[in-house]
Amino acid sequence: MPQVQLPFFSEEFTPINCDLGFQRKDQLVVYFHGSLPVFQHQAGDLAAFRRFTSQLVINGTASHEEIARAFNLPLGTVKRYVDLSRRTGLKSFLADS
Repeated sequence: MPQVQLPFFSEEFTPINCDLGFQRKDQLVVYFHGSLPVFQHQAGDLAAFRRFTSQLVINGTASHEEIARAFNLPLGTVKRYVDLSRRTGLKSFLADS
């Protein structure tokens, strides 16, 4: 029978919602679903951040508001990148700068 695991996180952990959160340690940002790491990127990798947080919203794992609150972003910015992802796919975040 499966057992509920209590997540134990360090002080660097920031919750996004009751199931999801992230932790920044040195220059690495790691996202957790429950107690399992699900994605990571370098702290300065804005394209990876936009790609992953947009995917969280599209999949229904987090809301626009939850992402905006957790990362202290304007709600319009989050909505803009989710809309871009829906229209052009995740490849839009991989374009050469």
